[in-house]
Amino acid sequence: MKYRTRTYYTDSQKALMWERWKQGQTLHQIAGLFDRAHGSIRQILAETGGIRPPERHRSRLALTLSEREEISRAVVAGFSIRAIATILGRAPSTVSREIKRNGGQGCYRATQADQAAWDRAHRPKSCKLAENRALART
Repeated sequence: MKYRTRTYYTDSQKALMWERWKQGQTLHQIAGLFDRAHGSIRQILAETGGIRPPERHRSRLALTLSEREEISRAVVAGFSIRAIATILGRAPSTVSREIKRNGGQGCYRATQADQAAWDRAHRPKSCKLAENRALART
């Protein structure tokens, strides 16, 4: 039996799908652009009810990649968390949590931390009470 591999579309391909959908093209016409079955296109459009999702962006309050690189350099140089926070103009707790959630002082990497933060921010998130029965009982 031959199995088909899952098709992953790039962001630019998805943008093209949404443009064509907005123009009124059918799923079959859009799928023809990518030489795929209309079901793979339908799945992408149906996830948000046929309404184009807003473009993702980071909060202005979130750490930037350049701030994360500064943290990485300061950790390697042996600076304290408070010293790093002062350099960045951020709270020490922000720097401490950033380092802790991304491998600790021994293996903090700015680019990996930045990608992980982007991935963690993806919505929708599952409900904490649904994940943790003990928390739900309290």
